[in-house]
Amino acid sequence: MDGGTGFLAEAVRAASVTREVAVGAGALRSIALAAMLAPEGRKLVVIADANTYAAAGKATDEILRAADVPLAAPILLPGSPRLKPDVNLARDIAGRLAERAIPVAVGSGVVNDLVKYAGALAQRPYLCVATAASMDGYAASGAALLDGGFKRTFDCPPPLAVIADLDVIAKAPSEMASWGFGDLAGKMVAGADWMLADALGEEAISPGPFAMVQERLSGWLGNPAGLRDGDRDALEGLISGLLVSGFAMQAHGNSRPASGSDHQFAHLWEMEGLSLDGERVSHGVCVGVGCVVMLALYEWLLARKQPLADIDAALAAQPVWSATESRVRAAFDDPALAERAVAEMAAKRREPAALRQRLVRFVEVWPSLRQRLAARLPSPTKMRAALAACGAPSTAEAIGITSAALRTDIQRARMIRRRYTLLDLLADAGLLERAIHDVFGKGTGREA
Repeated sequence: MDGGTGFLAEAVRAASVTREVAVGAGALRSIALAAMLAPEGRKLVVIADANTYAAAGKATDEILRAADVPLAAPILLPGSPRLKPDVNLARDIAGRLAERAIPVAVGSGVVNDLVKYAGALAQRPYLCVATAASMDGYAASGAALLDGGFKRTFDCPPPLAVIADLDVIAKAPSEMASWGFGDLAGKMVAGADWMLADALGEEAISPGPFAMVQERLSGWLGNPAGLRDGDRDALEGLISGLLVSGFAMQAHGNSRPASGSDHQFAHLWEMEGLSLDGERVSHGVCVGVGCVVMLALYEWLLARKQPLADIDAALAAQPVWSATESRVRAAFDDPALAERAVAEMAAKRREPAALRQRLVRFVEVWPSLRQRLAARLPSPTKMRAALAACGAPSTAEAIGITSAALRTDIQRARMIRRRYTLLDLLADAGLLERAIHDVFGKGTGREA
């Protein structure tokens, strides 16, 4: 078993924990070699839901047994309805791990995050077998779980190895690849948000992790129709891009290389249990729609040679903190969510002198930053077409969010995370409400 070739091997070398990755047809056989990375003398235990056990869990167990790898009995989770990424379920899994057993997560996003955090709680490393090209968390540090209804990323180590067998992934429901496409598409916005934060002195770009994701992103997203049709090359490109995004997060130490304002919509809607036809809307679908929303707001800003004409007026229009806190609390029905959102907004709060410095910097850097962003970002129209081509919803209305609710959710998405993004810049400059009205206001005829 090796770490792949070319860029994927480079990404593994940059990773902080993951030592091996196998992507390709028949790659599941590599799990026997990956098991050698586990501490000597430990049993392995396959953890899957009913669906992923049928897809690859049973075969994983059989391959390991044939290789004389010591095994505990599998831990099987419910397959329907879809599992929730709930921290209490992860804690339950941690308690069910046999003494000293090393977990093998067989599944996609929720199973992987549950097992990742369970392993961290039990102080065990883990291995991962991917069953769908549906999200970027396989190789990422941290697990995105619901804690008291609030979506949090819990700090925990990524897997020692990731196995992505294209024979398995190609058999997953085609809609799952469209979820992965949405999750990967969001990296377009994540990269732009990081460029913005870097230019304003809020969070410096880490060149290696930034390049790992951004340099090949257009290519990984280049064949959305192929994903719908089960094209192996398109699937391999998608899963490679999703894995590399995870390795970039490992290398950087947090999710900044792969998560920006696009993900804030996803976290908001997931926290509030957004459902359609009785099923929770997937993370990747939410990210894809959030990506289109943010591309539309970027397009609005990029159309302006100098959007901030009067810094003094922008500063004078800033609400006092007590008003901001009241507005945040009023934006959430759940008091626990409101309390967390207040804490996130408080972390972004700046004194007037610091805010003035930020806005002065924005005016100075905008001409060059505008050119760099325009060269990198696709139009929202192009992204909607790409999402539609792979079979993913491409508008908020398609996932049950009305135009009026979307306008409110753009404001609320900013409130749930302290990471600096375009939403924060627009608010700092006194432009957020105007941009929302211009792009998504009544009678604009715009979709997102």
